[in-house]
Amino acid sequence: MANVSFLEAIRQAQFEELSRDDNVFLMGEDVRCNVFGTTTGFVEAFGKDRVRDTPISEAGFVGAAAGASMVGMRPIVDLTIATFAYPAMDQICSIVAKSRYLYGGQARLPLVLRMCMFYGNSNAAQHSDRPYPMFMGMPGLKIIVPSNPADMKGLLKSAIRDDNPVMSFEDGTLWSSKSTVPDDDDFLVPIGVADVKREGTDVSVIAVGGSVQYALAAAETMAKEGVSVEVVDPRTLVPLDTKTILNSVRKTGRAITVDPAHQSCSAASEISATIVESAFSDLKAPVLRVTTPDTHLPFSPHIEKPLYPSPERIVAAVRKVMDS
Repeated sequence: MANVSFLEAIRQAQFEELSRDDNVFLMGEDVRCNVFGTTTGFVEAFGKDRVRDTPISEAGFVGAAAGASMVGMRPIVDLTIATFAYPAMDQICSIVAKSRYLYGGQARLPLVLRMCMFYGNSNAAQHSDRPYPMFMGMPGLKIIVPSNPADMKGLLKSAIRDDNPVMSFEDGTLWSSKSTVPDDDDFLVPIGVADVKREGTDVSVIAVGGSVQYALAAAETMAKEGVSVEVVDPRTLVPLDTKTILNSVRKTGRAITVDPAHQSCSAASEISATIVESAFSDLKAPVLRVTTPDTHLPFSPHIEKPLYPSPERIVAAVRKVMDS
């Protein structure tokens, strides 16, 4: 066991999987430059054939990765920033997501699309999106949103070994966070299994990505007021572990969904709808969402930061459902 950062967890997962399987290779913009520390020593260890810099042409290299995956390779595509997926939308939605279905299961697409969500740091509107909700509506894609280094490493390794395309949305607000991570090269976190980060009895807070840390902080605050908050981390948005979420809500009778994405059609909205459809009779209060308003993100940090979920906003939501 070692205490490592979120970025180091990504580096370890990639290094271990490239070492384990010669069909795994890394490609993306400036991956050889090791800009963020996730490819330290890769060129020296694996050579330039397996660590490939690409042109600034997301549609081109995502399409190339799709083709490589269909002939037996396992590409890890580093898109750098989540909004850079937009120029590759046709390849992602028309080819990557659909090919296994279109070819009647004869084609496998074992590729991973990695992208950082760069929000909360004055990166302005074109670089601050958290776009996983729009991909949740595209069948054929698996989606992971880890909330700590251990889950980051275990889920990324599972994604690389998966025979289906997986989108890995990596929350930039967590880059410097640290946690204990197993040294085992076969440490895996299964895709599609949620995790109860904190047990509770009065209200369930289902939080996504970087919001998990805020939900845990809010739970500490509410504990001082005698309110027991259970924090559930879906970890994987597709497939979504509805069983764990519904079991928690049926136990507590109250639910709050927390999501740094925009409110409309968000992961929080989908989870809330699932709770209402399947556990309505168990609810003691309406389900609340704590999300980001439906607005583009400004450059000004004084305007930007209050838009996102925070411990204070979650605490206010908990008090509201407890008073209902």
